[in-house]
Amino acid sequence: MGNVGSEVVMITGATAGVGRATARAFARRGARIGLIARGMDGLKATKREVEELGGEAIALSCDVADAAAIEDAAREVEAAFGPIDIWINMAFAGVMAPFLEMSLQDYKRVTEVTYLGQVHGTMAALKRMLPRNRGTIVLVGSALAYRGIPLQSAYCGAKHAIQGFQDSLRAELIHAGSKVHVSMVQLPGANTPQFDWIKTTLPRKPKPASAPYQPEVAADAIYYAAHARRKSVMVGFPTVQAIWGDRLFSSFLDHYLAWTGFKGQQDREMIEPGRQNNLYRPVSGDHGAHGRFDDIARNHSWQLFFNKNRMVLGAGLALMAAIALGYVGRQPSRGRLPMRRSSGLFERWLR
Repeated sequence: MGNVGSEVVMITGATAGVGRATARAFARRGARIGLIARGMDGLKATKREVEELGGEAIALSCDVADAAAIEDAAREVEAAFGPIDIWINMAFAGVMAPFLEMSLQDYKRVTEVTYLGQVHGTMAALKRMLPRNRGTIVLVGSALAYRGIPLQSAYCGAKHAIQGFQDSLRAELIHAGSKVHVSMVQLPGANTPQFDWIKTTLPRKPKPASAPYQPEVAADAIYYAAHARRKSVMVGFPTVQAIWGDRLFSSFLDHYLAWTGFKGQQDREMIEPGRQNNLYRPVSGDHGAHGRFDDIARNHSWQLFFNKNRMVLGAGLALMAAIALGYVGRQPSRGRLPMRRSSGLFERWLR
């Protein structure tokens, strides 16, 4: 897709984890970026990184749960950089706890940040993109937008809501004949700092349910989704397995996750006394993109590679099939049906 240095990009949740890696990915291509997060430590550090990598940035301290603040941030970015081309909704919050151990206040907070935060961002983006009839909005989803797991009911519910929201919104945009595009990226578990600041009632440190991917893999998929005009981009075989597994074996997975989901999301280490969480206020400091799982995190996704290059892959498979059919057609006839006739049947079926 090349260098697109004139792009103006807004990224929510831009200072840590996948958001930080995504800001770097756009900065390397010279983008001008509005960085939205709550903590000024992370905003200052991310802005500095963006500028060192060749981009420009504005640091905007606000909470995505505040729709008016998001609208003000959009106005400020366009006043400085011009029309927003791409809006990426990354910010989220979570609580890792059994449902009955959560307060309704915490549940509401997760929903306001993780779901309504993306709605607020999308609304601000569409107000600007629709009159221009151009622009791309990227909703950052998860395998958990299709398959809920224990201990994360608020987060899973919010991600499911985003998936339904995208379906409705895309249908409306298509009906209107709009060229504004909305894509959703379904991510696997990622090696980000979230596991060290997510609120939890568990005795042991939270961890991903399976071997995570590095945030740069997710950022690569988000950058691709911002330019490829695909409805959905799945990242990693665990995501594909979760989505298709739920479609085919949903009831079985309820039982399987009941057996494995509690232990599988807790590390061996106990939580330290006085541990801070970021549900209502940011944890001070610059936390970067990576979490504490570098030793097991995956640096590459073959599934994402083939997903991004499926036209080339399809052409290669078609060529191999044609070669194979041609080879079969040249073999001596055996039995009642000549092989050349069999090859012709296959060729007609492939049309």
